Amino acid sequence: HRGAAATSSSSSPNATSGDEGEPCVAWMEVQHLTFHVANACFLLALLVPSTVFLHMVLFRTLLGAGCALFITWAALYRCAIDIVVWNSILLAINLVHLVYLLYRNRPVKVHGELKRVYRRLFEPLNVSRELFQTLTGQFCTIMRLSVGQPYSVEERTSTDGRLSILLKGKMRVTHRDHFLHNIYPNAFVDSPEFRSTQLHRGEKFQVTITADEDCEFLCWHRERLTFYLEVEPFLKEVFKYLIGKDITNKLYSLNDPTLNIKAAKCLDRQPSLCSHLSLTQVRNSLASSSDPEEGLAQLRSTSSNGGAREIVPLRESSADMLPIEEIGEDDVFQDSTDKKSTNVLRDTTYHL
Repeated sequence: HRGAAATSSSSSPNATSGDEGEPCVAWMEVQHLTFHVANACFLLALLVPSTVFLHMVLFRTLLGAGCALFITWAALYRCAIDIVVWNSILLAINLVHLVYLLYRNRPVKVHGELKRVYRRLFEPLNVSRELFQTLTGQFCTIMRLSVGQPYSVEERTSTDGRLSILLKGKMRVTHRDHFLHNIYPNAFVDSPEFRSTQLHRGEKFQVTITADEDCEFLCWHRERLTFYLEVEPFLKEVFKYLIGKDITNKLYSLNDPTLNIKAAKCLDRQPSLCSHLSLTQVRNSLASSSDPEEGLAQLRSTSSNGGAREIVPLRESSADMLPIEEIGEDDVFQDSTDKKSTNVLRDTTYHL
């Protein structure tokens, strides 16, 4: 019987060859559908473009599915232990890598007040949640101030220590007990001081910043933040943009009633403030007057009556003036001839 079976097998039309190494005598029948689906998975895995979101996860998933189907085909339809073993090893490797990729690409949750800061400031600049979590998790703390507590005191608090973003509440900025403006959530508290201390260290705040409500703010230690930004060039550029934009917003804030032409008319009765006329004041004067030249003349005569320094006229300044470009911001904050350069930024931004 065994000899007959061997003879029958060798004469079968599906036999491939009589001896090993000889060419195929006849081709085998088409394999089971499982075999073809497994190869289709391999083909799709190789065709996944790198531009697809989470393409590596999809690549490893398709490879793992192909290996699993090969194991099924070899075990049920071929009884080939070697195919089962090799594909089991490949499946295990793909599963380990897939788990790692899923863990690495897991959605990072930004909780509480930080979520609003991320969505308002950092997400539009394509800062990933992972990078933002590292930035806020290792290099800063959330601090609180009660109503009336000072964030800084003019001529006393050093500007070298920190950089903060207001998360909740409202802060009041004053100079010599004169109100300048408010600081609201998602705005930097001390961006002018941060920019000025990049040029000159050891400066003091020129304004007093006080909590007008119960406040929470995100506070970075300056030195640690600076070192971190040196190794993260992308974040460094993001901070340059955000700080420059915040300074520009403060500089071009025209809605504060204390910075219009009526305030300039009162400066002759307040000589102590006449030395702090700024670009913001000039623009507000022009914006609040129907005739720009008339507003400029009024402001110039007011400053001369109060003994202020001469103001360089901004010719043809109007509401359609183009905003200052980021590359030219430092040109705006040039040293004046009769005031120390360490006070330029906050003078330009805040002083009446």
